[in-house]
Amino acid sequence: MSEAAITNSAQGSYPVNPGGRPSKVAIIGAGAVGSTLAYACVTKGVAREIVLQDIAKEKVEAEALDIAQGIQFTSAGSVQGSDDPEICRDADVIAITAGAKQKPGQSRLELAGATVGIMEKILPKLVEVAPNAIFILVANPVDVVTYCAKKITGLPDNRIFGSGTVLDTARMRYLVSLETGTATQNIHGYIAGEHGDSEVALWSSTEIGGVPITQWGDTITGGQFDQATRDRIASDVVNSAYRIIEGKGVTNYAVGLAVQRIISAVLNDEQRVLTVSPLLSNWHGISDVCMSVPTIVGRDGAGRRLELPLTLDERDRLTESATRLREAARGLGY
Repeated sequence: MSEAAITNSAQGSYPVNPGGRPSKVAIIGAGAVGSTLAYACVTKGVAREIVLQDIAKEKVEAEALDIAQGIQFTSAGSVQGSDDPEICRDADVIAITAGAKQKPGQSRLELAGATVGIMEKILPKLVEVAPNAIFILVANPVDVVTYCAKKITGLPDNRIFGSGTVLDTARMRYLVSLETGTATQNIHGYIAGEHGDSEVALWSSTEIGGVPITQWGDTITGGQFDQATRDRIASDVVNSAYRIIEGKGVTNYAVGLAVQRIISAVLNDEQRVLTVSPLLSNWHGISDVCMSVPTIVGRDGAGRRLELPLTLDERDRLTESATRLREAARGLGY
């Protein structure tokens, strides 16, 4: 165990398990996303114990130590880093960010082969040391990786799912807020399908304070929130990651906060609707694929998949997105 096994004596507000055991979150991968996720979990007091695991020993110990030395300013209890998967033993949630790095202009699906190869190596040991954990896949292409991970582990459908389009949904709401001048918290709408190029903005069910977005009218710039505006926002959501990667090489802050939100929903049993990526079975006729749909997330993981009303166009595009993801998984032998 590294020097980063520093504890905070202050009583935090983090959740505990039904039996009274303090909660524990394990994050696999100490790169930009994993380290930012660990930092987000610490600052939010998500769990009593946060552990980072990565094959790069010096890197993971340094990242954990850097975060741990600031825990006196948070409600977190301890932060540890190690290259040994044993550090993840008895974790309640395991978030897997380790994967091949996305290059400028490279689609998420092009990352699939290398990242799935990593999953084949690390997942069996993680299931061994934390057999009761909820597994959240974050590494891209997250939907394909999640499907393959489900097949590799054989875990129940509720206990393994991807971070999906939780971030994309947040991006959409942010962009809508800029057009309408309303708080993102009052915007209710979702991005579904692939976390990537074929994702679908579900405009038909999007609303602001009970007003359907299709009836919103003027934007704050004097234009109309029309189909052209909606198409532009949907395109900007898809291209956000590419724009950020081109400028700084990686996306990490927003995704770290998004995954922290999912982990909190699990540990606090919030029963929160989030667009995670679970295995689907006859969701609007779509089966045998992991992709994002509005899902109730709580202590048992991914619960009910909500069947929002869809237009024919939305349904057809989601079916196409599912076909694309299914074919990618088949191409990898899953």
